[in-house]
Amino acid sequence: MKPSTIGNVIWNLTLIAAGSALCAVAINGILIPRQFLAGGIGGMAIFIHYMAPALPVGVLYFVLNIPLFVLGWLYVGRRFFLYSLVGMTIFSLAVLVPLPTLPIQEPMLNALAAGIISGIGSGIILKSVGSAGGLDILSVILLKKASIRVGTTVMGFNLLLLAAGLFQFSVEIILYTLVYMFVTSQLINLVVTGLNQRKMVMVVSRKAEEIAQEIMQQLQRGVTIVNGEGGFTGQKLRVLYSVITFQELSRFKEMIRSHDPAAFMVVTETLEVMGKGIGNQPHW
Repeated sequence: MKPSTIGNVIWNLTLIAAGSALCAVAINGILIPRQFLAGGIGGMAIFIHYMAPALPVGVLYFVLNIPLFVLGWLYVGRRFFLYSLVGMTIFSLAVLVPLPTLPIQEPMLNALAAGIISGIGSGIILKSVGSAGGLDILSVILLKKASIRVGTTVMGFNLLLLAAGLFQFSVEIILYTLVYMFVTSQLINLVVTGLNQRKMVMVVSRKAEEIAQEIMQQLQRGVTIVNGEGGFTGQKLRVLYSVITFQELSRFKEMIRSHDPAAFMVVTETLEVMGKGIGNQPHW
């Protein structure tokens, strides 16, 4: 195995282990001691653990993952599958490690803290080329097949789990758990795609050619020039279309203002971008 390949393996396993450790802190340090519910396969494992305390959450999590790994083998890349298999094992072992309860008394603060820790942990795991199993596998399948964001899948599945929990737990516990799940889903989206977010920019300017050259030379980004016509004036216009990174947006706006302060510009978010140099599709 090449040194670069070994380095990639170590890096991805480190991400999975670090993320799993954070998730284990949220589960064993907050959720279970406070009798909160959780989402996904981990939430199902915790739910069963509450009903049968003799069954460890880590063992339940491993067993419940088996059907999802069949789907992972069929619909997700083999590399993702193998890393996820290792990740599931690491996660299950991490949850088996007993941890002290975090010294937070207020239930709302517990829900927020658990959501932040779990969201960051899950996001770090998904920054690798694998996952920790569970709902991550289903989330990646839906992202690849239907462009449904990871956090959205997590939130939808968790709402169904909460609805079932209403028959066994108090409304207060359900509401606190809902806060935890919401924060988790937002942090996952932020960690996985936050700083990789691409912006689609459309610019209408009389100096379109000058601006296009500046974009290509200074930002090293592609530009498409579309011929247009003003709806009110009937004047022929040149419309610039480009996709840039979030970090480049401020510089891009200053560039437009310096060439044409009267330019009309629209900035919109993108879900996914495919293309060499600017693409931000997940690596799974």
